Amino acid sequence: MQISRSVLSGTKMAAVLAAGALALTACGGSSTPAASNDSGLKLINAGKLTVCSDVPYEPFEFQKDGKIVGFDMDIAAEIAKDTKTELNVVDSSFEAIETGTALTGCDVSISSISITDVRKNVMDFSNPYLDDDLTLVATSSSGITNIDGAKGKKVGVQQATTGAQYAKDKGIDAQQFEDSGLLVQALKAGTIDAAVGNQSVLGYAIKDDSNLKRVEDYATGEKLGISIKKGNTAMADAVNATLKRLTDDGSMKKFQSTWFGETSK
Repeated sequence: MQISRSVLSGTKMAAVLAAGALALTACGGSSTPAASNDSGLKLINAGKLTVCSDVPYEPFEFQKDGKIVGFDMDIAAEIAKDTKTELNVVDSSFEAIETGTALTGCDVSISSISITDVRKNVMDFSNPYLDDDLTLVATSSSGITNIDGAKGKKVGVQQATTGAQYAKDKGIDAQQFEDSGLLVQALKAGTIDAAVGNQSVLGYAIKDDSNLKRVEDYATGEKLGISIKKGNTAMADAVNATLKRLTDDGSMKKFQSTWFGETSK
């Protein structure tokens, strides 16, 4: 989703690297992943699909009733089912995911990752599984009806994201927030008048709040994909096969409706 979530969690980074180290230890110190008995795929941990994800990022991945759930997690569960593996989710920093570091300890990363040419230099991507353009949301009392009307108002963005860049390009001096949760919190508290960000997250965040409205959408062409270690064509084929099945049998639309409601495209 974001071009770059700038949140750097040292704990998460350490966790994913530790997971990778443990996986390497389990393989006798080799960098070659263990072989799965059932799927034939080369896996970090035999019999398990180890997935890195930056939790929380509602509604894509977040904790609920002691479990990590969300749109991305539903897809991950289906890939695990198709590959006859057990799903194992590793909570990683997004920095580790977007730089490809996470793939030293995980088979794939699923974390609302925008497919970009820069990222393609260090990782492969699945076929896109969601279009996620930008939107402007505002408080009903703000009087904002379009992006030009937001100039001079208190506008918030998540730092280092396409939303932040879009606002800047439109001449808006926006307040930067470290993550989307803080951005939404400020919007609902009325400390900012509006926010620019991805449709999935902001649309989801305001869907039950009558004081907030979706003002304007912007077709920026962002597409989300699942990242895979470069050259792992077997894994890419397996992931793409599941994505195709979910699209063909209507499951993907069902997941979108479940997690995004009318906010999804």
